[in-house]
Amino acid sequence: MTDGSFLTTLIEIWELHRLTERTLEHLYMFSVSLAVSIVVGVILGVLIYRHRKIESLTFNVLNVIETIPTLALLVLLLPILGLGMVPTIAACILYSILPIARNTYTGLVTVSEEYIEIARAIGMSEREILLKVRFPLALPLIMGGIRIAVVFTMGVVTLGGLIAAGGLGAPLQTGIHLYDKLLILVAGLWVGILAVLLDAFAGAVERVLSRKFRGEYD
Repeated sequence: MTDGSFLTTLIEIWELHRLTERTLEHLYMFSVSLAVSIVVGVILGVLIYRHRKIESLTFNVLNVIETIPTLALLVLLLPILGLGMVPTIAACILYSILPIARNTYTGLVTVSEEYIEIARAIGMSEREILLKVRFPLALPLIMGGIRIAVVFTMGVVTLGGLIAAGGLGAPLQTGIHLYDKLLILVAGLWVGILAVLLDAFAGAVERVLSRKFRGEYD
């Protein structure tokens, strides 16, 4: 197969299976899931920090959810949420809360006491210390949790193709059913490229936050 015919074949596969539309669906589910996970995970991490008695129970529950196989969780959600995007997004959120909440809590409790003592010495309240000292210093670690959630979310959204959620999981399933190796290769590689790009972006944000906030307090 010449380069020209191979490129033509790729374009035909892309158009036939509407991979542009599938990519937009995929990124929509990914974005909604990650946004909700960040909000819920950070709030939960702060609540656990403020109320240490719920730490063990909360993380144990989240750890149990994390151990449920993805396909099993999707199946469990089907009777409640039906087929499509909704159970896929819900599964993504359930899997992604743990790393964000855990990193938020860890980031808040591991701030050096030197910074806390300085903040108290200049008259800051505990609320102000949390918002102006602890939280900024915890941001790099929180971003690390978000980076883990990015990987989880991409994987679960892809599996959503099994329950008619659309996205890039749909052409992958089509390729498997038809034993179309080229379609599987194209869709699989495209999912992998997207995952690498999103992880690289999250890593870059993590490094920027680390330099910015660690530098300000050093």
